[in-house]
Amino acid sequence: MRSNRPKFPLSISGRWIITRMIVSVLAIVVLSVGPASAQTNTVSGAVRYVTDGDTLSLRGVDRPIRVWGLDAPERNERGASAATSTLQRLVAGQSLTCRVRDIDRYGRIVGQCFLPDGRDIAAQMIAAGVAREYCYFSGGYYGTCRGN
Repeated sequence: MRSNRPKFPLSISGRWIITRMIVSVLAIVVLSVGPASAQTNTVSGAVRYVTDGDTLSLRGVDRPIRVWGLDAPERNERGASAATSTLQRLVAGQSLTCRVRDIDRYGRIVGQCFLPDGRDIAAQMIAAGVAREYCYFSGGYYGTCRGN
């Protein structure tokens, strides 16, 4: 009589180990993002510091946050200090909520960040003229890309 039991190449203990490993990796990924809401995939916290015109850090969030859809001049480029100081003034003393969009190749959270009054950080920086929309990633979300 043949068994209807499926045949697995791993023993029960082997499958148990693999299952535990998968669960552990998923737990590490979820916990490494910081205080996040699993339902909305957001991080939030008071601004700790501003790194440059499109990157900041929040208290309680282990990774820096790269503002989604925003392209500010790099430190060695003209306009970098204006972008950085504008972002500092915009977010100083504020608690932000950032919708996690991605994790970049440097391990930063790429987030669409909002001030407590609902204003979008990237939109404010673009409107101030100190940064531009990062069209490759935003897909024209802010309406400043060619063809919009």
